[in-house]
Amino acid sequence: MLGIIIGVSSVITMLAIGQGAKTKTKSSLSELGTNQINIQPGGDMMRGGVRQNGASMEMLKLADYERMVAESRYLTAVSPVVNASGQAIYGSNNKPGTVYGVNRDYLDIRRFSIEEGDMFTEQDIQFAAKVCVIGKTVAEELFPEGENPIGKVFRFQKIPFRIVGVLKSKGFNSIGMDQDDIILAPYTTIQKRVLAITHLQSITAAVVKEEYTDAAMDEITELLRQNHKLQPDDPNDFNVSSMQEFLDTLTSVIGIITMLLAAVAGISLVVGGIGIMNMMLVSVTERTTEIGLRKALGAEPRHIQTQFLIESIFLSLIGGVIGMALGLSVSALVIRLLGVEFVLSMGAIILGFGFSAGVGVVFGWAPARRASGLNPIDALRSA
Repeated sequence: MLGIIIGVSSVITMLAIGQGAKTKTKSSLSELGTNQINIQPGGDMMRGGVRQNGASMEMLKLADYERMVAESRYLTAVSPVVNASGQAIYGSNNKPGTVYGVNRDYLDIRRFSIEEGDMFTEQDIQFAAKVCVIGKTVAEELFPEGENPIGKVFRFQKIPFRIVGVLKSKGFNSIGMDQDDIILAPYTTIQKRVLAITHLQSITAAVVKEEYTDAAMDEITELLRQNHKLQPDDPNDFNVSSMQEFLDTLTSVIGIITMLLAAVAGISLVVGGIGIMNMMLVSVTERTTEIGLRKALGAEPRHIQTQFLIESIFLSLIGGVIGMALGLSVSALVIRLLGVEFVLSMGAIILGFGFSAGVGVVFGWAPARRASGLNPIDALRSA
């Protein structure tokens, strides 16, 4: 039974860890907003017979953002996005980072909230004010003594930024990225004062409900194609993607890896089944007299076959039950060490129970057939 115990416990442990990882991933990505849509410049474009890099062609304009706000039926919030990397410096403290130029809707789209101070205003956006909101990590590194950052001024690429708010901490996401290492400023400020550009690097938006994501993506695609005056045969010069697509892809990959690991662990079930088959074959040889006596008293081959088959299944099920208990215990321990949620999957338990019963049937069939085929006279003569 040891092979069955190890096999079933391994399968259940792998499936439980996989389910826990899926749940953790979905939970982390939901903080980013699973109803989020991102529009990037790009697409498979040719200009003058030369394939172009969409990101370098400055395809997204402020007019695209304004039309999405004015005409979209499925979006609750839309924000332009431009960003610049550099060094944030306050006194003798400094840290490398990225300043994201956005509008006020960005907080709702990314599900950020203000813990101290306020978000910059529409007037700040209109006049490209040098103000910003920072995350907890930035605050701790620029102000390690615990000084209140509200109202303080730091420099980024030689440009002074006054801190008007601090974001509530969100911690690390499922891919290990620190969501608190962020600086938000008016997109007009980053465009004019930092990058000296007029185009947008991307646009991000939130859909009314997740079920409208596909409709919203189709609508955005149509609006942008009209704005960019693309002909029906022209390829898109932009890319529209959703967080739901990314989530589906990621969970699919995790599921495939989990099933592969479970399949590898299930090999020990086959080994355990072979062990049970060998043991039952030995049992048939040792109990030849018993089989002969039963047949002489009127037992039919199907009775003998059922007896040995039930014994084989019984041994497998005992191993399966022990394996399930061991698998659930090991799963709970491993998942706690990994820091993910323990998900009790009834599917995994049913699978383990069914596998162990199936092993008993498959590998107990040959010994049972051999026992039922013994000649009673030969069996009694061997006593």
